[in-house]
Amino acid sequence: MSGTGRRVSRVAANDPQSAPAAAADLPDISDLTYEQARDELISIVARLEGGQIGLEDSMALWERGEALATHCSTRLDGAEAKLGARPE
Repeated sequence: MSGTGRRVSRVAANDPQSAPAAAADLPDISDLTYEQARDELISIVARLEGGQIGLEDSMALWERGEALATHCSTRLDGAEAKLGARPE
């Protein structure tokens, strides 16, 4: 059974819709704009909701999604702080 799992993983790795990209292929989250991070997060949520991804890939996507959500929240908090600091 482990041979089958490895075969699926290799095939899935060649199909960007069925498995997360290798960490080296993904941009560093800190380099993403809010919009880029939000769009990637939306894509991850859609893939996880689709239910067609194995457990390991789902966990990797979940972890990336958590980091993207934190990044987006930090960016929004920063924008809110700037708006609040503006003189009226």
